[in-house]
Amino acid sequence: MSSELFVGLMSGTSLDGVDAVLADFSVRPCRAMARTHVAFAAELRDELNALQRSGADEIHRGSLAANALMDCCATAVEVVLSAAHRRACDVTAIGLHGQTIRHRPELGYTTQLANPARLAESTGITVVADFRSRDVAAGGQGAPLVPAFHAAVFALPDRHRVVVNIGGIANVTDLPAGGPVRGFDTGPGNTLMDAWCERHTGAPYDRNGAWGGGGRAISELLHALRAEPYFALPPPKSTGRDRFHLRWLGKYLKASYTAQDVQRTLIALTAQSIVAAIGEHCAGASEVLVCGGGAQNTVLIGELEVALAPRALVTTATEGIATHEVEALAFAWLARETIAGRPGNVPAATGARGPRVLGGVYRA
Repeated sequence: MSSELFVGLMSGTSLDGVDAVLADFSVRPCRAMARTHVAFAAELRDELNALQRSGADEIHRGSLAANALMDCCATAVEVVLSAAHRRACDVTAIGLHGQTIRHRPELGYTTQLANPARLAESTGITVVADFRSRDVAAGGQGAPLVPAFHAAVFALPDRHRVVVNIGGIANVTDLPAGGPVRGFDTGPGNTLMDAWCERHTGAPYDRNGAWGGGGRAISELLHALRAEPYFALPPPKSTGRDRFHLRWLGKYLKASYTAQDVQRTLIALTAQSIVAAIGEHCAGASEVLVCGGGAQNTVLIGELEVALAPRALVTTATEGIATHEVEALAFAWLARETIAGRPGNVPAATGARGPRVLGGVYRA
């Protein structure tokens, strides 16, 4: 391998844009030499959101959206290289997640919108993409894929840890000392909170949880939402916007509920589903590491701290990795594993029949 520098690109269920890091794996823990976020134009965001559902002329619209997404990714790559004073030839590969528009592993497929060939052409860097499909083909969920990375950077031989990533969807990785690594999606992270906030305030997310924090959780609504069958499913399991969206939420709303109280209830839903998952499936954990955009929601984190006590709750920043860099770093790491011919999935987390080298490689 000529270099230990990789770029990771992540665009998640929040649909806000692309996170990019230039990762250096020659040091431990790995570090982000540079990081950027390229926001989606409103038109692209609207189209990606629309493509979550069946519609007219999907193939054509999806192809154009993929091209626009790759142009955002190319911009992000250019920014992180410039910030780190590096050239394309210094980087071994780009790990490209793409934008999930359908996730149906029970039907044998998952679709991450991308055009990796276009990205390889525009950057002059080898691109590794479509990480989830091989795991699904091997009988797995194709998600979550971050547990292998979490284990590589956060596992300790003498401490039972849990890593909680609160993106659009929340997932946990169980890292028992000397035990098997496991992980699964717990349910909604920020996706419902963001969508509800934007609908009622115009803001794309509830900064620090301030708006929701001013409301009161509606016990009747929370009970109805917690009855969603997904929460009771045993791992391995994964989910996404296919299941948790405003139409799903709307089935349980009443005219008497205020928008702010619904937002507070959604915070409680995310917190309680995470706490229940840890309590049921990560018994014995003494420390919880939090990352993802939800780590900035102080109301959510406060609720988690109280409910998870006496376990210590800290962010991944205490381990030298900023909360907003973890997922992009994970896909840089997955690209590194693919280029080296090493498996990137954790079968106990995804349910695949065994370890698999993930992704397709588009050479520069």
